[in-house]
Amino acid sequence: MTANTKNRDIIEVHGMNCTNCALGIKKQLEKNGFQLVDANFSSNEISFQKEENSRLLKAKNIISSMGYQVIEVDSANKRDFFTIEKKVIIAILFTFPLIVAMFLPFKILHNPYFQLILAIPVFLIGVLHFGRSAYMSLKSGIMNMDVLIIVGAISSFAYSLYGTIQHLGHDFQFYETSASIITIVLLGNLLEHRSVKRTTSAMEDLVKLQHINAKKIILSGTSERIENVETAQIKQGDHLLINTGDKIPVDGTIYWGYGSVDESMISGESVPVDKIENSNVIGGTLLVSGSIKMQATAIGNETVLSQIIEMVKNAQQDKPKMQNLADKISSVFVPLILGIALFTFLVSYFGFSISFQTALMNSIAVLVIACPCALGLAIPTAVVVGIGKMAKNGILIKGGSTLEKFAKIKTIVFDKTGTLTTGKFEIKKLYSFNYTEEQIKSILYSIEKHSSHPIAQSIAQKYEGLGVIEMTDIVEEKGIGIQAVDLKGNKFKIGSYSFVQHLTDDDMHTVYLLENEKLIAWVDIEDEIKQDAKETIDFFNSFGIKTVLLSGDRQKKCKILAEKIGIQEVYAEKLPEEKLRIIEALSKNSITAMIGDGINDAPALTKADVGISLSNATQIAIQSAQIILLKGNLNLLCKAYSTSKLTLTTIKQNLFWAFFYNILAVPVAAVGILNPMIAAVSMALSDVFVVANSLRLRNKKIKMNK
Repeated sequence: MTANTKNRDIIEVHGMNCTNCALGIKKQLEKNGFQLVDANFSSNEISFQKEENSRLLKAKNIISSMGYQVIEVDSANKRDFFTIEKKVIIAILFTFPLIVAMFLPFKILHNPYFQLILAIPVFLIGVLHFGRSAYMSLKSGIMNMDVLIIVGAISSFAYSLYGTIQHLGHDFQFYETSASIITIVLLGNLLEHRSVKRTTSAMEDLVKLQHINAKKIILSGTSERIENVETAQIKQGDHLLINTGDKIPVDGTIYWGYGSVDESMISGESVPVDKIENSNVIGGTLLVSGSIKMQATAIGNETVLSQIIEMVKNAQQDKPKMQNLADKISSVFVPLILGIALFTFLVSYFGFSISFQTALMNSIAVLVIACPCALGLAIPTAVVVGIGKMAKNGILIKGGSTLEKFAKIKTIVFDKTGTLTTGKFEIKKLYSFNYTEEQIKSILYSIEKHSSHPIAQSIAQKYEGLGVIEMTDIVEEKGIGIQAVDLKGNKFKIGSYSFVQHLTDDDMHTVYLLENEKLIAWVDIEDEIKQDAKETIDFFNSFGIKTVLLSGDRQKKCKILAEKIGIQEVYAEKLPEEKLRIIEALSKNSITAMIGDGINDAPALTKADVGISLSNATQIAIQSAQIILLKGNLNLLCKAYSTSKLTLTTIKQNLFWAFFYNILAVPVAAVGILNPMIAAVSMALSDVFVVANSLRLRNKKIKMNK
């Protein structure tokens, strides 16, 4: 497990819009001597090795000086008035008439001062929203996409403003270009902001599981009374009563009673675990049948559930920092274009004695022709269309970067119970000795109908309606099995392997049936495999992606399932911490995705490069994942992968066009062949091309095979 958060200071920071923002803060804190700095923009948290109060105050001042907002405890519930939603609405309202002016001949729409009035609010929003981020990225030495956006918006706005002031006419009006850049990218940021925000609630949902009302046993002499208490009030050594349907509040040991406990949230095992006296139980698990009294042995941060919470938090903090492709390019592209523009002006004015105005126009032409509008639109437009296409197909995806990562996966890891299987018990095979199957089924039904155990109920429901054998002296030993005697005096026992371990070494079956201490039958019970499981595995195998099964279930069950549906690699009987280590190891070798549905999968889902959950999974798994498959359909995973690849291909096409255009156009503008007006028109056409290419995604068919 990674570093404990008890030994770390955590600061909540607002205003981090991307990974580069977080990296900039991390770099500044490290320069000032802070150790083990972690900056997570998705959770709005900055953490580092615990410091004195004076040093903690210094860290807050450093972050504030960079333009970010440090959230104190007393202001945590306050909301910003000028939200990104309001910015988008205002930007759309003022940009729409500017776009309409390109197609309608109404005189007022083409009036430069009218267009200036419309463009100013959008421009100010863009400067305040993107400008601060661009400035901070420059200050930290790590340029981000906002530098490109703000340069494009300012260049086109300044050029248009110059034309308006100088009364140069309609050919110098390009306010719609500046406004469109800001509005479209702002809309993309809003979608990203909303999707990323959902992932931060995973910790809150996990913590809620710790707040369980419990029945505390108060001893008074020889009598007992029950007092309802909250989990936080339980102390180590307290005695607690747990009845059927209750959640176990803390870790402990049973000293009275017996029952069946659903531990799937911890182990992934679908079959409830029988518990008797001296058995250990885990906080947060569910007592599905029986009644027990337990003594609390671990409370607070020492419980297994608390350790899972710690793992999820650390997994989120340790998540690899994804450097957006466009941000990487912009770190070279922006200074290069600015340098070319400056070089153009200096050479024109001083080298060739060209007039100041002409030299200035040439340099502006370089900025306008190389204005990163197309580059700025290349990713957001494709991502918006890609996410929309997925939503129509029943797939929710959190953040545009997930599209890129998922399209590049080389390994995909599947949980077993609830993911590849339905979680419903199914009788797979019945073995009988010296009896017909019908006779065995009648015996099983006649006895198991008297038990409340989930497996017994499954057997009784399966064989209901068969001939009933009258049984007497029915005794159920919780955690062991049930026994009965027929009218002929034959004594039958039904139970787990503990019933028959003196008779056979074969412990691979679920239920054993004895008659007069002789083994006469056994039953194999398994989860039902989902209909689309094999089709999904075959799909990923066909793309050369390694398929892995990672489960808390038994080794034999996992291997049988893997062989049936074609999974290449199996890890069985793994606890949450072990799952986390396996995902970490797989991720080091290749880009890894994991799909799961239980609380026990939450740490591994956050650690994987791409975490995927079914909509019918636990809320913890859903909040920890980046992709959610609606309706629980596993084959949606194939559509998600195909759409991600299509989107990534579109992004690459857009970026190629944006750079190809600039490579050809910049030299032409630098030598003065293109004036700013033609340059601006060319720039606008490049934007149209990129947007149109992105929109093609909507009508492309999704391939369900290679």
